[in-house]
Amino acid sequence: MTTLTDPPKESFRLSMLLNDTRYRSLTLQAIAALLLALAIAYLGNNLIQNLRAAGLNISYDFLGNPSNYDINQTLIDYSSRSSHLRAAVVGILNTLLVAFLACLTATIFGVIAGVLRLSPNWLVRKLMAVYVEIFRNIPVLIWIIIIFTLMTASMPAPSAFRGDDPASTMLLGAFAFTNRGVYIPAPVWGAGSLVVLGVFVLSVIGAFIYRRYATKLLYDTGRLLPMLWPSLAILLLPSILVYFILGSPIGLEYPELRGFNFGGGIKIGAPLIALWFALSIYTGAFIAENVRAGILSVSKGQTEAAAALGLRPGRIMNLVVLPQALRVIIPPLISQYLNITKNSSLAIAVGYADVTATLGGITLNQTGRAIECVLLLMLFYLTISLLISAFMNVYNNATKLKER
Repeated sequence: MTTLTDPPKESFRLSMLLNDTRYRSLTLQAIAALLLALAIAYLGNNLIQNLRAAGLNISYDFLGNPSNYDINQTLIDYSSRSSHLRAAVVGILNTLLVAFLACLTATIFGVIAGVLRLSPNWLVRKLMAVYVEIFRNIPVLIWIIIIFTLMTASMPAPSAFRGDDPASTMLLGAFAFTNRGVYIPAPVWGAGSLVVLGVFVLSVIGAFIYRRYATKLLYDTGRLLPMLWPSLAILLLPSILVYFILGSPIGLEYPELRGFNFGGGIKIGAPLIALWFALSIYTGAFIAENVRAGILSVSKGQTEAAAALGLRPGRIMNLVVLPQALRVIIPPLISQYLNITKNSSLAIAVGYADVTATLGGITLNQTGRAIECVLLLMLFYLTISLLISAFMNVYNNATKLKER
């Protein structure tokens, strides 16, 4: 009779950190991390010693001093007596605004152009090819300057809207297109407006839940529910009903000519429009190629099989092709969104006050705190880029194909 026993456990020895393959890689990584930390500490200490020898100590007290400069486009209250910190916040909000708008419109341009690049219509396909090749092969800075120049040169001045027989008139009496920017009506929030907004947010959630339910029902049972009209009804009808029941609590303030310029409403400055549009059409050309590559990565046999089942081309694209193409489209799309955010720093070319122009430009020149300002700029762009990457990676994991 044979008796099996467990082998004796080997006691841990320091030599195993290098000689044992189970611990060797961890040991080398720990040594590399320690050396990197020592190198960073040495460089940081060397920087502090040199600054101290030159009489320059790193300090952020200047952020509380008055900025003494104006900003033409702000999302929050600001004046030249505000602090440098508030000026930096205004620049950050302006950067986030143009980055968000450009990401949204570039995605729309890119998806439309990418799909049309595969159109069976020869003229449409070639026109989209011309768009892609022209816009992606010319630096975005040139597009920013071209669009800004065209806008300021071709649009009328506010004085053209003055007089009994003005040379220019407002569109629908509510929109004024001038060489200083576009003026649009501004909402006026009255009592009960928060209720209307709350109902609208709930309507958006309800429309999203309905679309998810309709899609799941289609995949589970093959039953097709209408999407467009029910979604619009859920989205708009409750808000409209609550709006009129509460006595129209949300009004509009229309822009009107006051003196030498328009007053009231919301002004979208010419620098913002030029930067927004240039970033959108430039990056949209790259996104179009990503979309085209994603669609081509889906086997043509699946399209033919879906057509054989009687699905229309639009349904084939929405239900068969795009869900599979997204796993190819999204990873490069993340890089394009990061490029938009970083390219927004070119705003200073047309006088748009983003964070690079305020904190990294005027504040830096006024205070002479170059290291502090650059460190804050690096921290801001790094944080925003990591947040965009994290959000898009979550979305990518949610849309990727899952094996059963």
